[in-house]
Amino acid sequence: MNGLRITSLVQSERFARQVKAINYTAPRIIAFLLAALALQQMSAPVAQAGEPALPKLKTETQGAFERYLKLTEARNEGELRRGTHLLWVDGLPEEQRAEAYAALKRGEVRMQKLEILDSGKSIPCPGGMIHHWTGVVFIPGAKLEDVLGVLEDYDRHSVYYAPDVEQSKLESRDGDHFRVFLRFRRHKVITVVLNTEHEVQYFHDAPRKAHSRSSAVRIAEVVNAGKSDEREKTPGNDDGFMWRMETWWRMEERDGGVYVQSEVASLTRDIPTGLGWMIKPFVTDIPKESLTFTLQATRKAAEELRTRR
Repeated sequence: MNGLRITSLVQSERFARQVKAINYTAPRIIAFLLAALALQQMSAPVAQAGEPALPKLKTETQGAFERYLKLTEARNEGELRRGTHLLWVDGLPEEQRAEAYAALKRGEVRMQKLEILDSGKSIPCPGGMIHHWTGVVFIPGAKLEDVLGVLEDYDRHSVYYAPDVEQSKLESRDGDHFRVFLRFRRHKVITVVLNTEHEVQYFHDAPRKAHSRSSAVRIAEVVNAGKSDEREKTPGNDDGFMWRMETWWRMEERDGGVYVQSEVASLTRDIPTGLGWMIKPFVTDIPKESLTFTLQATRKAAEELRTRR
């Protein structure tokens, strides 16, 4: 009888543990299924309309970025007109500036997050996020023509900047004006492929100074990239991983090498409620990481070009 009671108690305890495990696991399973459903809804077209799901680039979002861009352009033009302190590190206090230059000579990339204010206030961007970074790198032993030789060789950007740039092509050139095609492949939790077209203008400011201005005139998200059913989503009516991208380069040959600075302002979707775990790492981390990689890759390519000179 006692043996039956003990057996019954053991079975009851096992059942209780199973019930507890089920109660503990069920919310996780439900959360996983909800996340999977959300992902499917994000990537799949809306059946009725035949267009991608939200978000959609709104007029007020574009307007906010245009305002931000206008102020950024004015700041850049003022700095270039003065012709001094062309690198962001030049604006640091003396001790920090010396430390930054020492780090650049050691081969480091120095980055800074920027924000342009309008009358001292942040510019709200409803439905979107503005990302603004600048970075500088030093290429010892290089000449200005080495750096320009890399940046202007757009047919080889898929080599210089792989794997971030998957395809590249010079579409046209008129003197210092270029129109180029670049396909970006970027991964951060998720993988996003973008077909982009850029208008680029180079300016030779002095024998050892140059700058350029690049504007992405078309950005299209690619679905099923590399497959037989590959297609582009309608620009601005996609998942919003990159709606706009504007770039400024500055190059200065001195100190036995070339300082190269790149500044990028981009516009992406905002972070949707419930999907921050997936969207946030891409839209917040990729701008800084991509710019850092671009500067490092530029230095490597210019160094290789210098050795062949």
